[in-house]
Amino acid sequence: MNQKTADAFEHDHVFLGANQERNERRVWLVIALTATMMVVEITAGHWFGSMALIADGWHMSTHAAAMLIAVLAYRYARKNADNRAFTFGTGKVGDLAGFASAVILALIALLIGWESFQRLVEPVPISFNQAILVAVIGLFVNLLSALLLRDDHHHHHHHGHSHEHHHHDHDHHHEQDNNLRAAYLHVLADALTSVLAIVALLLGRAYGWFWADPVMGIVGAIVISRWSWGLIKDSGGVLLDRVPEGGHIETKVRKAIETGPDKITDLHIWQVGPGHYSVIASIASDTPKTVAEYKGMISHIDQVSHTTVEVHQVGRAA
Repeated sequence: MNQKTADAFEHDHVFLGANQERNERRVWLVIALTATMMVVEITAGHWFGSMALIADGWHMSTHAAAMLIAVLAYRYARKNADNRAFTFGTGKVGDLAGFASAVILALIALLIGWESFQRLVEPVPISFNQAILVAVIGLFVNLLSALLLRDDHHHHHHHGHSHEHHHHDHDHHHEQDNNLRAAYLHVLADALTSVLAIVALLLGRAYGWFWADPVMGIVGAIVISRWSWGLIKDSGGVLLDRVPEGGHIETKVRKAIETGPDKITDLHIWQVGPGHYSVIASIASDTPKTVAEYKGMISHIDQVSHTTVEVHQVGRAA
């Protein structure tokens, strides 16, 4: 009989998203696009004396800074993927970056709302034609950026393990990358403000409704704040090891294990990276199986990448 050595039970804790490097390259490209547009707008604003151009240019700089957080998080997670100082790897670094970006997005929404309120109380002259041109150019850049950052729901292959990896050759599932989602929401927020601005400016130019611009700004601020709150909840939940919503993984684990006299007495499931979950299961039975057998029973659950099983034998009923 083949004897396994201790080395056979060693494994890594690399729980990065399958498209980590691709997403990192795309965010760098969007940062370049945003920064270029920012410089053009600020330069043109000073050249033509347009506060609208200057303001929009600096507004884009805040989104470029937020996306820089995203790309640096990708880089840090990749460079430290094998760093044993991180107990469960660096798969959650992206969620930390996503949380920070969501907070920045909420602050941007607050600033947009406040500035819009001030302009509603004290209207300022608007150069409609110039402002519409700026908004259209900004919308084009933002839509291009959103296209690059859009989560195309690629599936990925990975393996699970439980003090030993369970290798899956054909397990695929959708993963949610909160870091990429944060970058995407920043450019989407910019695109939304551009669309609302175009509508408001066209109404203002046609009917003299100067109030339409600040009202649209307030509407945009409300929508963006809702987006940011959703991202804060999701990324914060991952950081706090919240049980995955819906309970699908828990249901699958219980269904696989509790087929006879075996009962799960304690179960912990949490996310350790995009599309990767860790499971700790304590099992009690009067006729317990081996740890390896229990591992095999849940090895088909592709979301589970790391499993620890604890087995307790209980007395038979009299």
